[in-house]
Amino acid sequence: MAKARAIYDKYGTVIVLLLLVIIISVMNPKFLTTYNILNIFRQVSINGLIALGMTFVILTGGIDLSVGAILGLSGMVLGLLILGGTPDVIAIIIVILLGAGLGLFNGFLVAKIKLQAFIVTLATMTMFQGITLIISDGIPAMGVTTNAKFLDFISQGKLLGLPLPMIIFLVAFIVLYILIEKTVYGRGVYAVGGNEEVARLSSISTIKTKTLVYVISGAMAALAGVILTSRLSSAQPTAGAGYELDAIAAVVIGGTSLAGGRGRIFGTLIGVLIIGVLNNGLNIIGVSSFYQQVIKGLVILIAVILDRKSSR
Repeated sequence: MAKARAIYDKYGTVIVLLLLVIIISVMNPKFLTTYNILNIFRQVSINGLIALGMTFVILTGGIDLSVGAILGLSGMVLGLLILGGTPDVIAIIIVILLGAGLGLFNGFLVAKIKLQAFIVTLATMTMFQGITLIISDGIPAMGVTTNAKFLDFISQGKLLGLPLPMIIFLVAFIVLYILIEKTVYGRGVYAVGGNEEVARLSSISTIKTKTLVYVISGAMAALAGVILTSRLSSAQPTAGAGYELDAIAAVVIGGTSLAGGRGRIFGTLIGVLIIGVLNNGLNIIGVSSFYQQVIKGLVILIAVILDRKSSR
């Protein structure tokens, strides 16, 4: 029994993902085609990037509700810069730095001023959404990729037969995996989430560690905004709404504890794929979008219950 429990704790989310793939494939053989698998990776790349950054924040025991708003604001700034004549490569660099800066603002308020992460990011979410509406006047920026070849390549391009958004997501995963699992900073993130006071007494700079996780989260959200804008060839004033919830769901499903200090970024990768497979599979087998919301909510609820039981 103990051995089965250990196997579940280590590979539970992978088993769930495999079961989902098998069940949906039996119900509709078209699900397991190369085209559809690549399509799933293309679809999950945006939520995946946000979820990777969110993992760092949640590992410290925090939360970042502003990621969807950062995505929307970054996408709108990108669109306006390109339509204003800024070269697309420079515009992309600017918005990723913008996302990191917005994350720094969150991190400063949470780590230095000691405000509650939930309240801070709820407030900045509203602020960033308002700024997006102000700079756009509530009007979408259309035709962003018309004269932006590199941005268009991000959306339509392939390397080694793989869609570029998928490659960007996997590269980001590898970089952040090394950062969290193989570096002193990564161990500091776990330590701060496990017990912040003990981490501080162990000479870990808790303020620097906590601030940087929000910087990473903001930068990942901005990068996701770049991909979304490239896919739509436009920047929408309301883009990004709800993305924070999907990202949090992916992190929790992947086994990262909302209490902080416990979890793996590999689990987030599996959590992102579970949500992507669910969305894609339910569409393929013809389940109504109304029922899809219920099913996704149940999956998240079950993940939280299992997390609570395993942490006892």
